Amino acid sequence: MRLRGRDPLRLPGVVAGRDVRIARDVRFSLAAGAQLRLGDGCRIGEATRIVVNAGVVEIGAGAALGPRCTLVAHAGVTIGAGAQLEEGTVIVDFDHVFDDVERPIRAQPLEATAVMIGAGARIGLGASVLRGVTVGTQATVGPHAVVTRDVPPGASVGGVPARPLA
Repeated sequence: MRLRGRDPLRLPGVVAGRDVRIARDVRFSLAAGAQLRLGDGCRIGEATRIVVNAGVVEIGAGAALGPRCTLVAHAGVTIGAGAQLEEGTVIVDFDHVFDDVERPIRAQPLEATAVMIGAGARIGLGASVLRGVTVGTQATVGPHAVVTRDVPPGASVGGVPARPLA
């Protein structure tokens, strides 16, 4: 189900806490049976896109998604309480399989593994967090980083692919 011009908190599959703030031009797309859970006081910035094709996307209490963030879930995405995603952050929990070189990639299946962003973590401007990654509590991901591996709690990473910062 796509949302434009309707109250997103009334969509089937959306469960929202108190004081949830959703800016203008935010787009939600939820497949049948998919869920979006918005914790108390979470904020979603303008022009953000949240697509839940399967599973659950959970945005914890007090978490903030900046403008133009993109979340796409086939398995699930969890964003911990108080986590911050800066402008243009992308989180996807799937990859295309491309084992058969004779078939177009779009005709091959997807592999999906849940993504977890820990409480109080900060994801920098334009960073991408890919399938199966856990970003630990209070961890920091630098701007424009591409996170392909788990980030320990309290660690700082940056670069492409993301590596620990000294």
